[in-house]
Amino acid sequence: MNNIREQAIRLRLEGRSYNEITHQVGVAKSTLFSWLHDVVLPTKAIARLKSRVAQGTLNGLVQRNKMQTVLAKERSQRIKKETQAKIGKITQSDLLLLGAALYWAEGYKKLKIIRGREVTAHAISLTNSDPAIVSVFISFLKEILKIPSEKIVIEMRLFKHLDAGKMIAYWMKVTGLARSQFKKPMYPVSLSSQGKRPFNRLPYGTVQVIVSDTQMFYRIMGFIEGIKNRLQVENL
Repeated sequence: MNNIREQAIRLRLEGRSYNEITHQVGVAKSTLFSWLHDVVLPTKAIARLKSRVAQGTLNGLVQRNKMQTVLAKERSQRIKKETQAKIGKITQSDLLLLGAALYWAEGYKKLKIIRGREVTAHAISLTNSDPAIVSVFISFLKEILKIPSEKIVIEMRLFKHLDAGKMIAYWMKVTGLARSQFKKPMYPVSLSSQGKRPFNRLPYGTVQVIVSDTQMFYRIMGFIEGIKNRLQVENL
């Protein structure tokens, strides 16, 4: 027993914690306390114990942050599933509102003015990089405006590292349009964006959906005005 006590004292003087000593000598902490409470620790041993406590605190914080991250992810997934279930089948009325709202947010709406006069011809034009947005807008053009597929034209803007053939194949699948409706891809990079936008943020570039049909352009403008008016009435 004396040899074990001497070993415990030596370990304590080295700056070992009660937990560490218990694991090494196999003596209960209560016994260690009665043996070691009067031991005067050297500066080096105190520094080691403080460092161990600090590291333990840090490890605890890291573990707690990891657990909070896991819980936050689980909570966000649960919320998404709950709200996703609230969306039923998309009706034609829903698609009309979706398409008009998308154009309101992302489409080209400014009327062309030349020499102080409004140009009579206006094309539908929406640019985006989100495949889901592009797909929904194409459905809106076909199903709501009854625009034939062959009248829809796609212009692509790509980064230099993107393969044009692969990108065209990808957007053909997204849009359901034929190869002939895709113009030759462009690779413009403005001076202001050089080196500032990571390529992986736009892995498929951006596409511009174009329909040269003035009457359909004004129909969309009418939908947007209808939404505005309805919102104004409902907010009174």
